Amino acid sequence: MWDDMLITRSIADALRARAHELDEEHATLGIDALDELPLHPILCAGLETTGLGVLREQRYPASRAVPKRSIGDRCDIVLIRAPDTHLTDPLQSGTLFAEQGVAPEDALWLEVKLAAQFAMSDGWSRANPLYSGVMLTQTMADIRKLASESAIHHAALVLIMFNTDEPIASHDLSAWYQRCIERGLPISAPITHRFAITDRIGNAVATIALVRVHQS
Repeated sequence: MWDDMLITRSIADALRARAHELDEEHATLGIDALDELPLHPILCAGLETTGLGVLREQRYPASRAVPKRSIGDRCDIVLIRAPDTHLTDPLQSGTLFAEQGVAPEDALWLEVKLAAQFAMSDGWSRANPLYSGVMLTQTMADIRKLASESAIHHAALVLIMFNTDEPIASHDLSAWYQRCIERGLPISAPITHRFAITDRIGNAVATIALVRVHQS
C-alpha cells in the first residue's frame, strides 16, 4: 500500500540536496549539526515530492477524542494519500463534517529520530554523549508508542544517523536492529539510503533508515 523505498529515498534526496546547498554556500556547519526539529521541514519538503499529503505534529488517535487540542502525544509526520485534506476529527462526530478527511488507519504515521555520532557542544565538535541514548532508549520508546495505538495500521520509525564512516554506520544500525528484536519490538528490517557528507565536525556519512512498526 505504501512505497517504503520511495518514501525513504525522498527523505534521503532532500537531506542530500540540503547538504549540497550548504557545501555550495561554504557554510561553517553542515546538516549533521542541526537538531532534529530543524530537519523536519527538510524531510517534509522531500516527502511532498512523492505527491502524498504531509501533515506535521498530529495527535495520536488515542488522544484525538480529548476536547482540548493542546493535550496528548503528537506524531512527528503523518502521510495521507490525498494531499489537500486532513485526518478525520472524532470531535466532529455526528456533524456534517464527520466523514470528511482521512481516517487514522488509512494514514502512515512516522516518528523521526536523529542520532549523530559527533555533535556541536558549546561551540566545539565532540563525540555526542546522547548518541547511545537516542539509539537505545528514545527510538525504542517511539516504536512502543506507535505499536500500542490500535487505530494505527501503518507506522514506521525514520532513523537519521550521522557517523564517521560507512562501516560504523552499518555496524551500529545492525546492532540497534538486533537489540530491538531481542527486546521483542514488532519491527521489520530497515530500508536504508546512505550518502557521503562533508566532514566538518566528525561525521562523514548520513544514513536514513525506515523501519516499519507493526501493531503489538
